Amino acid sequence: MSTLLIMAVNLIVGVCIGLTGIAGFLLPMFYTGFLNLPAADALALSFAAFLISGILGSFNYFRSGNLTLPAAFILSAGSLVGAIFGVKLNLLISEEMIKLILYLVVLLSGVSILVREWLAKHQNKPSASAKSGRSETIDWKSILLYLILGLTTGAVCAASGAGGPVLVMPLLTTLGFPAHMAVGIALFDSIFIAIPSIAGYFYAASDVSSLFRLLPLVLILHGAGVYAGSRYAPKINQNLLKTIVASASILIACGKLIPLLI
Repeated sequence: MSTLLIMAVNLIVGVCIGLTGIAGFLLPMFYTGFLNLPAADALALSFAAFLISGILGSFNYFRSGNLTLPAAFILSAGSLVGAIFGVKLNLLISEEMIKLILYLVVLLSGVSILVREWLAKHQNKPSASAKSGRSETIDWKSILLYLILGLTTGAVCAASGAGGPVLVMPLLTTLGFPAHMAVGIALFDSIFIAIPSIAGYFYAASDVSSLFRLLPLVLILHGAGVYAGSRYAPKINQNLLKTIVASASILIACGKLIPLLI
């Protein structure tokens, strides 16, 4: 039964990631919260899926013109370094603290998405998804900003298992990127968060042989979901999808945080 659940959840989460870019956090929450896997094992499987979602999703977003490479490469360079520190930090703290960090990151991300959409609607301003694309020209201030953003989010995401887009996508829309382009860049960035995370968490996993047996199923089902979702993302109302995912993330995070805090 657990194998079938893992397959189903990876397919569904893959579709959500392809459509919105902000559902990856559900995987480590599922592995640790419902299957009770050790944190390192859960994060090893999760980041393996995030690597596939990053590759397939960013490829489709690039084909549709929703991935600007200069900003994506600079951001990803910072995330690669940040993720290395994030994995090291994770392995130094307790599993309960890891879960607490993950649920708090998910909660705050969900709240920030809802608040930003509410402000855009009630101030009669177009949300980030309605803005035009940004210029390919990047000055040194933007380079520094993207590097710092990548370093910080890479460390937090690698340490907590949040994946990447759940933090990066909202921040990019705040900086003025259209929603579809923000998703594309965030998916590309998640590749560089996933690479050191996979290496670190598989090395620390308690049952590597079991993980390798599950890995093909995880990658195939998750990849199929991401590919399908990212193909149809430009046709979907992104504001509605973000609101649904953000609301669900808040409810799930609160449900998981309450037992940890009382």
